[in-house]
Amino acid sequence: MYFSKISSRLQMCFVAFLFFISLKSHAQQDSLILKNNNVIVGEIKSLDKGVITIETGYSKSDFTIEWSGIKEIYSATTFLVTLKNGERITGTFRSADSGTKIIITSKENKETQTTLDDVVYLKGIKSNFWSRAHASVDLGLSITKANDLVQYNMRSTVGYLADRWLTEIYYDDLRTKQDSVAETKRTEAGGSFTYFLPKDWYLIAAVTSLSNTEQALQLRFTTKAGAGKYIVHTNKSYVGIGGGLSLNNETFTNSTPKRTSLEGYIGSEVNLFDIGDFSLLSNLYVYPSFTESGRWRTDFKLDTKYDLPHDLYLKFGITVNYDSRPAEVGKETDYVYVFSIGWAL
Repeated sequence: MYFSKISSRLQMCFVAFLFFISLKSHAQQDSLILKNNNVIVGEIKSLDKGVITIETGYSKSDFTIEWSGIKEIYSATTFLVTLKNGERITGTFRSADSGTKIIITSKENKETQTTLDDVVYLKGIKSNFWSRAHASVDLGLSITKANDLVQYNMRSTVGYLADRWLTEIYYDDLRTKQDSVAETKRTEAGGSFTYFLPKDWYLIAAVTSLSNTEQALQLRFTTKAGAGKYIVHTNKSYVGIGGGLSLNNETFTNSTPKRTSLEGYIGSEVNLFDIGDFSLLSNLYVYPSFTESGRWRTDFKLDTKYDLPHDLYLKFGITVNYDSRPAEVGKETDYVYVFSIGWAL
């Protein structure tokens, strides 16, 4: 009887120990409390464009939840946190005062008090390369028996976001073949590097190239450098404006001589992503020339996207290039409309 009591007590202690270990294990994980009071425990991966991603042990797929549906959040993981005012903090965070406040504790143990609405971006500092990379490819093909018309188009983007900088590379291609008509070609490619500063300011350097038959451009190679600022930076949209200097070098497919032009540029970018499964990205740049009096150029791009299952999407895009002083026999305006299906990483 005595040994039976001892055995029962040992069993109870063992169960209590396992329960304590279980609680400690869960306490070390991240927790989300939703506005409907559901609780999700796991590892928070990121918050981007109004959607937070969390990995759990009870699902093969990560959960994605709209940030507007979060009531409270707790994490001991170190994150890069970006606030609406452009401030970037590396540290941990937790909810306080029943979710009305967020306390961010930096690596230097400095506490910053803010709200859920003011947090626009999160990324785990220990996140691997692939979690910080993004890529998309859009393909379109049209074949018509009449006149043996074949049209092919592609848009692609690859990028990587670090703690303080972003780099992106893109490649767009359009080709059309038709009987008794000269082949139409348009190829655009480029890369950019953005360095983020306090208060939502940023520095940017970029190179772009354009070749198209409509404007008799064999190659337009442009390098530019400047600065900008996000005037809107929320979980629903980004709006940025900027300006700087640009050096433009051009060769043509006809007798027009080579050109080199020093230009200024002003531009804006609008990114809307809290409209259901739709999103919109648009940018507009205007280049007044300093060395060719009266000449100015404009580049405009608009992409709308509708998300489908399995990371697929439908996209409709418009690209317009205008040059007030084109090549001889070249057109002032070249534009492309693209409807395609794509896949995003």
